[in-house]
Amino acid sequence: MSSPEFPATPPLARSTLDRSALRRRDETWLADAWSRGLVLVVDRKGRSLVEDRPDGSVGLVLTAPADAPAGAERWFLGVDPEGTPLWAVEAPLPDGARAASLRDVGHLLDARDAGLFTTAAALANWHASHGFSPRTGLATTAVEAGWVRRDAEGNDMWPRTDPAMIVLVHDGVPGPEGRCLLGHNATWPVGPDGVRRFSCLAGYVEPGESAEAAVLREVAEEVGIPLASLTYAGSQAWPFPGSLMLGFHAVADPAQPLRLDPEEIDEARWFTRDDVAKMIAGDFVHPETAVRMSLPMRSSIAFYLIETWLGGFTR
Repeated sequence: MSSPEFPATPPLARSTLDRSALRRRDETWLADAWSRGLVLVVDRKGRSLVEDRPDGSVGLVLTAPADAPAGAERWFLGVDPEGTPLWAVEAPLPDGARAASLRDVGHLLDARDAGLFTTAAALANWHASHGFSPRTGLATTAVEAGWVRRDAEGNDMWPRTDPAMIVLVHDGVPGPEGRCLLGHNATWPVGPDGVRRFSCLAGYVEPGESAEAAVLREVAEEVGIPLASLTYAGSQAWPFPGSLMLGFHAVADPAQPLRLDPEEIDEARWFTRDDVAKMIAGDFVHPETAVRMSLPMRSSIAFYLIETWLGGFTR
């Protein structure tokens, strides 16, 4: 089986943005940056307008400030390599236009658009849930170019990110006979034609806990097995609504019996590299259950972890 090219970076970790955070309080600079910038419109469903490009990729549709929806809060995202200031606003999208979410097209965007859309989606979700101060109950407004919300008493809130771990457990065996452990979350709906999606094990890092400790705990809780080794593989934002996914590869013994937590994982199995390659191609039917199985969306770090293991790029 031929090995794919090494996917060097998780898809939503790619970015060319200079965030220019020191400019967020400079109202004179921001006014000028708005006038010469480009604007990404994000709707309340986290979608933006996109267009197909000749090379098969997908690009974001940006608009001039004069054509941006009036009255919307302006969020300064950063400056691109050409020096163009990039902004986002939240507003309805035109009826009939092609709209897509970051889940749908994140892996198809170039580095500039991936970083732009990921940041805009994260900010949009944060602003939507922080219209009032949890300390005072007072309404908040966006200040500092959209990176702070402030109430009438001057209390500030900043965007927060929730750390979460995700791990691909495998047997450490190279070549086609190597296997990885994937699970089906008990809350996931069955897809069209009875397709069941299988993915890596994941969970939130709890207060006072390291990411590595969270991996050991979550694997023990969800499938009941210990890990022999653990290596960090990379991270990416997952703004649904505001997580940072910390990715790992881990080695475990497939001979160990699985003890599933039915509230979390209702099915978990070991799959060979050939099985996983067929799942990516969309033609894998499990020989014992006759159930068609699929993998997570390509924009996810779960797919990145699986893809790196498939190509033998685990460390």
